[in-house]
Amino acid sequence: MNEAKQPNHADPVIIDLGKQKKKRVKRLRKGQGRLMSDVALALDELKTEGVVKEGAQPVIVVVREKSKKRRWPI
Repeated sequence: MNEAKQPNHADPVIIDLGKQKKKRVKRLRKGQGRLMSDVALALDELKTEGVVKEGAQPVIVVVREKSKKRRWPI
């Protein structure tokens, strides 16, 4: 009766896409673009390896926007 129960949720999958251009990040937020296809490919790969079950885990995507390059020194 005093058994420790395991939670029913699994650990989240974290995909770090590194620094990307602002436009790519905007498209990812809308569910479009190259970064979204990169996320889909990573999830497909994890599913084939058996790390992720179909729709079983939340996915967290980490992306950092690149800062704009200034052409003229201020």
